[in-house]
Amino acid sequence: MNVSSSQVGSKSPKSSEKRPNRRERRRAETRERIIRSALRLFAERGLTGTTVEDITNAADIGKGTFFNYFPSKEHILAHLCQLQMGKIREFVSQAIESTKSMDRVLYDLALIVTEEFARSPALVQNILVPSFSSDSMRQEMADDVDDDRRILAKLMAARQKRGEIRDDFTPAELALQFQRALFGTTVLWSLDPSQPLPDCLKQMSSVLWSGIRAQTPGCKGLS
Repeated sequence: MNVSSSQVGSKSPKSSEKRPNRRERRRAETRERIIRSALRLFAERGLTGTTVEDITNAADIGKGTFFNYFPSKEHILAHLCQLQMGKIREFVSQAIESTKSMDRVLYDLALIVTEEFARSPALVQNILVPSFSSDSMRQEMADDVDDDRRILAKLMAARQKRGEIRDDFTPAELALQFQRALFGTTVLWSLDPSQPLPDCLKQMSSVLWSGIRAQTPGCKGLS
């Protein structure tokens, strides 16, 4: 996301790919436990109100173990952003070739991007506020958003070529509008979570789709 010389069986590249060993699996499990514990605490106390010691206690690990994985608690958020970008890349690479309708693609993509935040409205607020107040975190977030936009623009360009999306906007402009709609929807939901986030995202996707779809007879949005 190597090939063992002692592996038994077929020599083909696909069958000889090295699987994670026990140590690698344990490292992945520990990293996941740290991230989950940190996100839960960030939702409850905020980023600034959570210490590394709080995270290590919740994850049942020592401080030394924590620093083997992350230089600081802020780097957990950076790692989360990298994971999200990986999900977006994988999704977009599949969606470009997919026959799934674009309105459904927009909705599914929105669900993937907000997967972590959907667990807790407080997580959205408690991560965004300190992120905006820190120059370094704000710049890192801006860079991640730019990278995401370039990935999304490839999807928009591919669907424009199919004639699904209006062509009087550039792919980058369309990707930006998706980001704006998604960000606004997620933040507003965090302030008033009376409606499930997936429902809010479905409404957002339908409205966005009605504005960017190619004007062809009989074109309908999500039902």
